[in-house]
Amino acid sequence: MTLGAQHAAAPAAHATPLTTANVVARPARGNVVIEWNRALLDIVRNPHAEPSTVHPTRNFAIMSAAVYDAVNAISRAHPLYGPSLTAPRDASRPAAAAAAAHDTLTALYPAHKTSLDRQLSTDLAGIPDGRAKQEGIKVGAQAARAIIALRAHDGADATPPPYATTGKPGDYRSTPPAFKAPEFTHWGKVTPFLLRTGHQFRPTAPPTLTSRAYAAAINEVKTIGAARSTTRTAEQTTLAKLWGGPAQNYWYDVAQQVALARHSDIDQSADMFALLNLTLADATIGIYDAKYTYRFWRPITAIRLAADNPQVKRDPAWTPLVTTPPDPSYPGMHSDISTAAATVLAGFYGDRNTFTLTSPATASSPRPYTKPYTSLSATATEAGLSRIWGGVHTRLDHKSGNELGAAIARYALGQSKLAPAVPSSPTGKTPAGSASPASTG
Repeated sequence: MTLGAQHAAAPAAHATPLTTANVVARPARGNVVIEWNRALLDIVRNPHAEPSTVHPTRNFAIMSAAVYDAVNAISRAHPLYGPSLTAPRDASRPAAAAAAAHDTLTALYPAHKTSLDRQLSTDLAGIPDGRAKQEGIKVGAQAARAIIALRAHDGADATPPPYATTGKPGDYRSTPPAFKAPEFTHWGKVTPFLLRTGHQFRPTAPPTLTSRAYAAAINEVKTIGAARSTTRTAEQTTLAKLWGGPAQNYWYDVAQQVALARHSDIDQSADMFALLNLTLADATIGIYDAKYTYRFWRPITAIRLAADNPQVKRDPAWTPLVTTPPDPSYPGMHSDISTAAATVLAGFYGDRNTFTLTSPATASSPRPYTKPYTSLSATATEAGLSRIWGGVHTRLDHKSGNELGAAIARYALGQSKLAPAVPSSPTGKTPAGSASPASTG
């Protein structure tokens, strides 16, 4: 995974039938990389785990980059992402990975130090004492410090600029019922992990409000995404609710399941999670760059006001099935994140993989609602379409988000010797605006 060269150029700083089943998380079987990715996923599922202005994808990327560097400083299989590190070849890679993950997470989430310390102690207790163990711990700590320092001035701690709508047709404004202020207005300017800039693969502008394409997209979501839609199927309603959580969390879970099913060892897991998590961090930066560049209003506003297009009939009482997120509509986040994740995972494991997803609303119940999957690409498509069925995005948002996520993932995979140099997107199509590292400079 030739991440080091890219970093040097960066700025400073089928679907199957739905079922209900008891789901028990499979053990990571001593794979500390998966264990620590799971630990961080548990942390970020707490809504108060970190400042509301810091997107959690950044912290997954920081942890995974540190783990990757710690493991590869020992194995020397791939160039490092961050500054040079040295370690004896016989140093313990599990100790290095555990120490790197622990030290990054205690720095990022000090309130969780006690539980993180306990997990590290458990991991280290399973490793024989001696020089190899101590050298592994040492290089893991060094990797954590290096990546934390590298990201110290990446713009993530900037004060998000306040958003003010112009009130013009098409311009985003806060949506009911809570009318929350727009989130992550600064995130498009955060220093990427692999991309040169957040706007490197920015999609083209959405169609004008007077266009047929716009009217068709709004009328589709108006019909199928309404709270009391008579055209949306029962399965589409269920899936819109299943995908109601943060998109990246589903894919972190999918990656854990697939890595376990494929019996990925610590080296393979470190490589895969680093590329996946760095890609999702950049896909998040890229989506917010585009969202706040185009400032496009959400379906609920477009339908209730219905300005500038006689083909869209005004409905002041229209309400979507799920609550609209507090940011502009175009491009779609679920489509972006899901396509990026599916593309990276397919680059490592192929498209056909078996895993399950559980509705966040039922996860803590005795019989959580879960659905089995067999295809990464079909899952990514479902994730994007679920937001149309839920009434919070249009097909225009879905298409542009899909293309953005595919382009970023293809670029990230182009940095890797572990996957095809120019892989296809999960759908087998080359996304618009994508390019190989050589042609993008």
